Amino acid sequence: VHRGTQEGAMASRLLHRLRHALAGDGPGEAAAARPEAEQFPESSELEDDDAEGLSSRLSGTLSFTSAEDDEDDEDEDDEETGPDPLPPGDRTSGEDAERSPPPDGQRGSQLLARQLQDFWKKSRNTLAPQRLLFEVTSATVVKDPPSKYVLYTLAVIGPGPPDRQPAQISRRYSDFERLHRNLQRQFRGPMAAISFPRKRLRRNFTAETIARRSRAFEQFLGHLQAVPELRHAPDLQDFFVLPELRRAQSLTCTGLYREALALWANAWQLQAQLGTSSGPDRPLLTLAGLAVCHQELENPGEARACCEKALQLLGDKSLHPLLAPFLEAHVRLSWHLGLDKRQSEARLQALQEAGLTPTPPPSLKELLIKEVLD
Repeated sequence: VHRGTQEGAMASRLLHRLRHALAGDGPGEAAAARPEAEQFPESSELEDDDAEGLSSRLSGTLSFTSAEDDEDDEDEDDEETGPDPLPPGDRTSGEDAERSPPPDGQRGSQLLARQLQDFWKKSRNTLAPQRLLFEVTSATVVKDPPSKYVLYTLAVIGPGPPDRQPAQISRRYSDFERLHRNLQRQFRGPMAAISFPRKRLRRNFTAETIARRSRAFEQFLGHLQAVPELRHAPDLQDFFVLPELRRAQSLTCTGLYREALALWANAWQLQAQLGTSSGPDRPLLTLAGLAVCHQELENPGEARACCEKALQLLGDKSLHPLLAPFLEAHVRLSWHLGLDKRQSEARLQALQEAGLTPTPPPSLKELLIKEVLD
C-alpha cells in the first residue's frame, strides 16, 4: 500500500512539472502553485547561486538504501575507478532484471504514462518544447571496497506508448561530474549558465546531501536537454546510452540472455526518447543485441521483427558490415516461421556473388561479440 501511494505521489508530481513545462511557467509561478513543495537549500550545493530557470523542488520521491549509517564521512568518488519505438519484446528496463519495478508499482507508472501521453498530444500545436523529464527514483549507497559511492537511478520520461515503463539509467556522482567537465570544455558559452553540485569533502552519504544532489542532477539534465547545442552533443548521448550498451554486450557474451535483453530494450528506448542518434551504428547494434537474445530465448517472431527494423534502417547500404548478418538471420527466422523469405534471400545472394560478404556470412552474435564500444 505504501509503495502504491508513493508511485501515485510520484505520478502527481511529474504531471505537475510537465504542466508548467508545457505552459512555459517560470520557477516562481511553479513554486507559488505548490506551497507544499519541500524547500531544499540547494544553493549551498551549486556553483551558481542564481536559481533562475530551476524547476520547483520535489519531495518524498526518493528511497534510500544503505548498509551503513548516513553519517559516514568517507569521500565519495575521489577516484574514477532517430530510431522508431521499440520492436515487440521484453519491455523490462533498468540496471538489471533485479532492479525492475515490482508489480504493485506498475499501476501507478502506467497511469502516469497514459496521462503524460495526453499532455504531449495536446502540446503538439503549441510553441512549448516537448522536453524529457528526469526523476531520481532511488539512491543507493554502494560499498565496493575500497571505494564507496551513491548510485542514483533516474527515470527518463518522454513521449511513447502509454503502457510502457519509463527508461532508466543508474549513474554515480563521478559520471555526472565527468559529463559536466567534458561539456564545459567543449561548450563554454552554453555551459556557463548551467549549475552543477560541488564535490564535498565530508557528509556525502547523509540523506540531506543525497536529496539535494538528486534534485540538482534532475535539473542539470533538464537544462542540458533544453539547449539544442548541448542536447545533440555526443558526450551527452554517450552518458545516457553507452554504459547500457556495454553492460548489455557483456551479459550477451556471457550467455545471460534474459538479463541482457532487458538492457538492450532499455537502451533502445533511451535512444528513441532522446530523439537524436547516439552514433551511426548504435541503433543497429542495439537491434542486433535484441535479435540475438530473442533467438536464444526462443522468441523467433520477436527476433525477426528486430531484423526487419534493422533492414529498414540500413536501406540500400550494401557495404555495411551488419547488412549480410541481418539478412542471413531474417532468412533463417522466416524459414523457421514459415514466412516469405525470398526478397532477403535474393539480396543476400547478390551480396555474396558480388564478393561483398563471405559465404556463409558472419552471424549477428559473432559481430556483436567482436564489436568495440567506445
